[in-house]
Amino acid sequence: MQRRKLFAVALAGVLATGGLSACGDSPNANSNKNAANGKQADFLSIGMPNGTVTESNNPFVQTSAAASLGYRWMIFEPLGQWNNTKPADPLTPWLASEIKWSSDYKTVDLVIRDGVTWSDGKPLTAEDVVYTHNLIKSNDALNLFAIPYDQITADGNKVKMTFKSSQFTTHHKVIGQTPIVPKHVWEKISDPATDTIKEPVGSGPYTLKSFSQQATILAARESGYWGTQPKVKELRYTSYADNNAQATALASGQSEWSFVFIPNYEQTFVAKDPANYKVWAPGVLGIHGLYLNTTKKPFDDPALRRAMNMVINRNDIFVQAEAGYFHPEIKSVTGLPEGAGDAYIADEYKGKTFSVDVEGAKALLTQSGYKLEGNVLKDKSGKPVTIKLTDPAPWSDYQTSLEIIKSNLAEIGIAATVEKPNQNVWDANVQKGDFEATMRWTNGGSTPFDIYQTVMDGDLMKPIGTAAQQGNFGRFESPEATAALKAYSNATDDAARKIALATIQKIFVEQAPMLPVGSDNVGAAYSTKNWVGWPTDADSYAPAQPTQAASLMVVLKLQPANS
Repeated sequence: MQRRKLFAVALAGVLATGGLSACGDSPNANSNKNAANGKQADFLSIGMPNGTVTESNNPFVQTSAAASLGYRWMIFEPLGQWNNTKPADPLTPWLASEIKWSSDYKTVDLVIRDGVTWSDGKPLTAEDVVYTHNLIKSNDALNLFAIPYDQITADGNKVKMTFKSSQFTTHHKVIGQTPIVPKHVWEKISDPATDTIKEPVGSGPYTLKSFSQQATILAARESGYWGTQPKVKELRYTSYADNNAQATALASGQSEWSFVFIPNYEQTFVAKDPANYKVWAPGVLGIHGLYLNTTKKPFDDPALRRAMNMVINRNDIFVQAEAGYFHPEIKSVTGLPEGAGDAYIADEYKGKTFSVDVEGAKALLTQSGYKLEGNVLKDKSGKPVTIKLTDPAPWSDYQTSLEIIKSNLAEIGIAATVEKPNQNVWDANVQKGDFEATMRWTNGGSTPFDIYQTVMDGDLMKPIGTAAQQGNFGRFESPEATAALKAYSNATDDAARKIALATIQKIFVEQAPMLPVGSDNVGAAYSTKNWVGWPTDADSYAPAQPTQAASLMVVLKLQPANS
């Protein structure tokens, strides 16, 4: 949910030729001049289309400038780095030099790296790690992932954490998305959930130099960083007013790195400097699709939902609504994205992909008791089948998607209308189950669990009228799916997980509770004019999105272009 709200303006924007630009006195305004005349660049300009940001460097507060711009991960570091472009890969040891989970994922043993110091010169120890996780355990506002901690103890440079249930589906969050903070600083803070942390002390290679709405500047530590010393001596983060302003800054070279939706990106961005301007949008284990309210007749019928699934033109949506890059097209019938999801596709569905099959859909409907009279589909009671598609008006990619789906459904006689409530009304209606169909995203993670749980988990289902905040917005009821999700998350070996996942996918394919369309991405628009070494399809060593936890991996890999 956070992701779509953050980019509501971005998704509505259309890049104008004379679009907005950054303030003339911005420190980034002359970002290319430091590399002129053969001189090496010494800073990197990073932007996000977030508008006014809250002056806060608290790494646990999702609305802080540090979180929304991404620089918290340059100051604070996790125990391990998780590359969500390759979610099945083990995490890279970071502040923990060794990470060993028990087979049931209820215990993790860590060896804390020697020689790590905080930016104030004090050593980082196992006690800091224990303190951080106990702080999260004792404060619900900080426990963003609802981790069921049990015991957290230290013995020398070793830390043992136990949990009340298996963390197989959340282990990457515990290790790779939890910033470690210094006990000697944070134990003096009265309310860690709200403190703005004006002078952050972290273990990362950068420290905060200055904060302003024009640019928040981080400087590389002159000494004492345990890892690779970054070549980028200064990071300059700017929060642009909206999508137009951010895209214009990228096209002009003011901004060198961003995550932003750019309509017609090849012409409005890449073509401005084809040799250096790049866009990379790798799909990850989180998807977007059409949720159907399965309590509304006749959409409680799996046969009707399957027929609808057969006529959606996903390639049209990818090309027309997502500019051919932003939400990569879902091709597997399992709903799993190409690349990130390949390793998880059940044997039964390997190689089985979506294709538009109007005649096949009509045949299925006829076999299931529906009648197509002219261009009107009638249900088993003889009533015309109609559907209301709904999403907020500013979300232009979703609106375009709905118009394409409306046209697709007309091919099998379903008359669709598109409604455009404001975001707050839409959000409340979806959570309460007051809708017929809506484009929406799923949660994402290191396995497909988060995708399928968002759509099918009976434990998340609420009665119509009661808000379902975490998922199952379509009120899909399948005890078998709920049991299989539990079996997957609590399994102690890969064989058991494979069996459970095959069951989950069979239900998803055969009952179509949600019609998958596109995958999420953790990519970026960036420039190679001053800096090279960015992740690509050929070397997807880290997510390219600057707000991701592993964005530090990108910064540490960058080298001056003319070195």
